[in-house]
Amino acid sequence: MSKTVVVFHSGYGHTQRLAQFVAQGANAQSIAIDADGNITDADWATLDAADAIIFGSPTYMGMASWQFKKFADASSKRWFTSAWKDKVAGGFTISASPSGDKLSTIQYFITLAMQQGMVWVGQPALNDGNINRIGSNSGVMGQVGPTSPAEDIPQGDLDTATAYGERVAAVAAKLRG
Repeated sequence: MSKTVVVFHSGYGHTQRLAQFVAQGANAQSIAIDADGNITDADWATLDAADAIIFGSPTYMGMASWQFKKFADASSKRWFTSAWKDKVAGGFTISASPSGDKLSTIQYFITLAMQQGMVWVGQPALNDGNINRIGSNSGVMGQVGPTSPAEDIPQGDLDTATAYGERVAAVAAKLRG
């Protein structure tokens, strides 16, 4: 069995809801990045002890939130010691627009993972109109209208998040041996 952690920032609750479903699928602990872009020392220790880390952020103006980027910059201390080398990584995002340039956010997560020496897990699910309805193979992308509450996130996006969490945890377990 592997230990997976979901670390995310959520501005209005939409990313938090997606994170809950990713964490459920991965049987993972969740760490919320606060409104100032911080996590606790205990949270850093939890991430350091994990076999897999799944990153999450809303896509704002074509990129991860500044709070997530602050967290990512702070993770450079892990880079100096290779603390996250060979951990499994994944990621998810949500925005109001059907495109919303979510791919930029996922690519940012991939770059962060590669800089840390992590192993990225993609989303192999085919778009069947429900699971992976947006058609992202790089990670999970969700979409809900700009004035919609988090409860309105389509069930297919939530199901995709759950399946992705399961996949990341399964890959981490395989690699752990």
